Amino acid sequence: MPAYVSPLPGLPRYTNWADVPAGLFTKTQLAGLDPARKPGGAPVGQVLYHGNSYAPLYPLDEAVEKRACSPAQREVLDRARALQYVCRRCSTERDYALGRGRWCEPCSYAAALYANHASAQQFAHEIVTSPAAALVVVAGGPGEYAQPETVAVLRVHDQELLHAGPAGAYGTVERGAVLDRLDALLDGQRIVHETDMGPVSRYPHMLVTPPGEHLSSARAHLHSWLSPYRESSEKAAYVSRLWRHWFAWTRDEWSTVADEPRGHEPGIRTIAWDRSASAVDDAHTVAALLQRIAEGTEPVWERARWVEDGHGKPDLGQGRRRTTAEVGI
Repeated sequence: MPAYVSPLPGLPRYTNWADVPAGLFTKTQLAGLDPARKPGGAPVGQVLYHGNSYAPLYPLDEAVEKRACSPAQREVLDRARALQYVCRRCSTERDYALGRGRWCEPCSYAAALYANHASAQQFAHEIVTSPAAALVVVAGGPGEYAQPETVAVLRVHDQELLHAGPAGAYGTVERGAVLDRLDALLDGQRIVHETDMGPVSRYPHMLVTPPGEHLSSARAHLHSWLSPYRESSEKAAYVSRLWRHWFAWTRDEWSTVADEPRGHEPGIRTIAWDRSASAVDDAHTVAALLQRIAEGTEPVWERARWVEDGHGKPDLGQGRRRTTAEVGI
């Protein structure tokens, strides 16, 4: 029943079940008395329930027999009920009703992962075809607190190197000159950063972060190209996140979260490119990766859900039990 059912005009109202005259029942009560019978006419009264709703009341002596289903109708109904437990994609019978769309949980998860995979390709295509998209790579040595060593800005559309050089030390004239150069180059550009995963020295915001710190200094607000990262790391466009959605590695079949593949050693993650102290080399490597994703030639995990289950790419146009979210690159 709805949260609120207004009273029917012109009918007697009973605010207490004890006040309801004998012989008057709701539809639910009539069905409980005799499942084969239903109200034979219009309601003759109404009773208050749940404090703010009214249920129509019908006389028991006017109840009539429900029209019986024909054998063919019964067969159709039984078949429809049985299909509620059979996934329309993989045809596996489950022990729970699948609901609207009739997709089982694993197929719904496969569709969610594939939706992110497809969105990653669309995003990469936009980047490699846009003359106003620039890739920023900040490279540094190994270690969590290693400082940025080189910086490169590459226009992805035609692979033109817009800036390349040393990062300079934090707080020096050289670092200030680099930041001023990036402010001028990246004004009005669609910015793509290399990574949202460690080592920390490769994060773009490390250019405005004091050595040994994780938080950016007060100077960060002066650089508009860093604003997506300051607002939320989820709003920043990272190639590493894009590749995760494309590659579609997951820990188990019940996960809809794509992540970097883990190796046998704890904490060891795999990415699709090598990282060095040369931002220029890494920028060209990452730009090539973007091109392969846009073309669809970059490998996908051989056990990606929609590959491994043998039922092909999910048809995202069909209704499903779970709604897939758009990828956040």
